[in-house]
Amino acid sequence: MRGWWQDLTDLALPTECGGCGSPPAVLCARCRTSLERAEPRRVRPVPEPPGLPAVYAAAPYAREVRALLLAHKERGALALTGALGAALAGAVRAGLGPEPGQLGPEPGRVGAGPDAGPVILVPVPSARWAVRRRGHDPVRRMALVAAGRLRRTGTPARVAAVLRQRRPVVDQAGLDARRRRENLAGALEVRAGGARLLAGGRVVLVDDLITTGASLAEAARAVRATAGIRCEEDRAVYRGATREGREERRIGPRSRTRPQGGKSVHGALEKGPVNITGEAVRAAVIAAPRDSFE
Repeated sequence: MRGWWQDLTDLALPTECGGCGSPPAVLCARCRTSLERAEPRRVRPVPEPPGLPAVYAAAPYAREVRALLLAHKERGALALTGALGAALAGAVRAGLGPEPGQLGPEPGRVGAGPDAGPVILVPVPSARWAVRRRGHDPVRRMALVAAGRLRRTGTPARVAAVLRQRRPVVDQAGLDARRRRENLAGALEVRAGGARLLAGGRVVLVDDLITTGASLAEAARAVRATAGIRCEEDRAVYRGATREGREERRIGPRSRTRPQGGKSVHGALEKGPVNITGEAVRAAVIAAPRDSFE
């Protein structure tokens, strides 16, 4: 019994830093700085997969940050959830704009207007076999912490774990960008009853890491399908696209045509039953490859 209790304690309260292994803190000051010092920024994998929404990341996926994510996800270092969730909240906030009620600095990006709905964090689901093997759902845990952080700073937020896998997928490790897209194509859907949880909110897909962007692109496709949003990026390839043409945006006064009473994404009228505030799906992650940061 004593040995079992020690194993359980080591999972929840590690005796060494998850980033560098130095005792005795769960997260030493140096590794905490590595996680918190970088300002969240827009990231773009190369090549960008079709349908990838605007993604913001908190820190480069390297050294201490990489070790922290792996310790939390694969070794069950649950005491790291708080710090990782706080970093995720920073990435979400960066994607929404500098301050609630203000338009962000990036031209064409939808901000959080004065009547904006709550921020709805939608975790990208892991495969069922991965959750069983790990004994927990790391992204959902971090999303719950991030939502709490956002609420404490004045941004209404909640988690809606509405995505699920509709068919089995293979382990993504070792697959290149094309094979990852093929592996995930059509693999996700919004579970029954999930659509109402997305209504009236600013949907932000959340994950721990972006590499090729295939998971986030597929998650965005599933949410758009539920919302009735047709996105040209779901069918087109990014190669040769302009910066403005390959990101989701509200079609404003510069639009040539604007259907009466309707608003569009990439010129397609949103007719779906789900009213997503701002008409855009965004995404936020904790880490991304260093060369993908703008």
